[in-house]
Order: sequence, then structure tokens, then C-alpha cells
Amino acid sequence: MARGEHHRIHAQDRVQRNRLRVAQEAARLMSEHGIRDFHHAKLKAAERLGIHDTQALPRNDEIEQAIREHQRLFHPDSQPQLLRERREAAVEAMRFLRAYEPRLVGTVLDGTADAHSAVCLHVFSDDPDAVSLFLHEHGVPVEMQTRRLRTSRDEQTEYPVLLFAADTLPFDLTVLPRDALRQAPLDRIDEKPMRRASLSMVETLLAEDEIDDFESKLATALR
Repeated sequence: MARGEHHRIHAQDRVQRNRLRVAQEAARLMSEHGIRDFHHAKLKAAERLGIHDTQALPRNDEIEQAIREHQRLFHPDSQPQLLRERREAAVEAMRFLRAYEPRLVGTVLDGTADAHSAVCLHVFSDDPDAVSLFLHEHGVPVEMQTRRLRTSRDEQTEYPVLLFAADTLPFDLTVLPRDALRQAPLDRIDEKPMRRASLSMVETLLAEDEIDDFESKLATALR
């Protein structure tokens, strides 16, 4: 092998190793310190590791995979319970907000929710104030913010966000117009339409969780 080719392969291997290290450290920061922004997490991870090569910055999907692996290794018992609690809370909230056709999104849906994760819902109304008024009428105090979501690769739109807590769990509601039911905003991880789940789909997820939990306990008991 020519010397130049050897150096090129060695450099590529070093970049890949550093990408993995940054992804693992970003996953740790997001899991243990509640950092929610992938870009911020990967920059902070690279700084902590003393890695300054931009090619060593992992993609968001690489960090998400590292988060799953981190949870599997370090939180095999507590993380599934935290996830289940949030999915159960999501079902209750979605029943309560049924008039606004809620959809579950984010980490509670994809299965990577942890102790820092809010239950994130998309709710739909052509009157942006209707949902906050509904919550106010039912005695739910909310904090109002805004959020920019990508509706295409080149366009972003700002939407109202309602934040509140119920039984100590944080909730995050993004209010979108009803025609947004047909086309989800783009996901921050893979830039594809965001995965969303209706109430019936979340109820099915919970039923599957119960089956998996029963089978796991049965397998443990039979060992």
C-alpha cells in the first residue's frame, strides 16, 4: 500500500473514531443534563473532548442511536418506566384535548424519553388562542412561548407553544392550524416529515409495552 493511501485510511479511521466519541459524549450530556438541542450537545461534547475537526461532528441520527445505547447500558430499568409514565400521561392528555385532534411527537413517541423529557403534543386549531383558553377554563396555568418549525427544507414557520405541568410531568403543546394535520413539519433528526401518533396509536403502544414487560418478567422468573 502506498504511503499516501495509508495516511488517508488512517485519517478516515481517526475521524470515524472521533465521530463515535463525540456522539457518545453528546448522548451522555443529553441523557444526564437534559440538553435537548442536538447541535448544542455535539458542540459541547466536541469541546469537552478537545476535538476541533468539524468532520468529526456526528449527524443527529448518530447521536440518537448513541442515546439509545446509553440508555440500554446505564438505565435499563429506570428508562422504560419513565417512558411508560409519560406515555400514560400522554394518553390522558390526548383524551382531555380530543377536540383539538392531538398527536404525540418527540422522545415519548420514539422511545428515548428520560427524566428530563416533556410530553410533546401537536394540537390543531385555526384559532391560535382557542387551546390556551380551553386550558385556562379548566384551571390549567400555562406559559406561552413560540417555536419555529421547518415546513420544508427552505421554509420555517413560527407557532405558539403552551407549556404546563400535570402531576409533576412537563407538557409541551405546539398549536398548529388544522390543515397541518395533512403534512407534518420536518423532523430535526432526519429532515423527513415528523413522526406523529394519534390517541389510538399511543394506546396501542402502551398495550405493546405491557406485553413486552410481561414477557420480560416471565423470562426472568423462568431462569
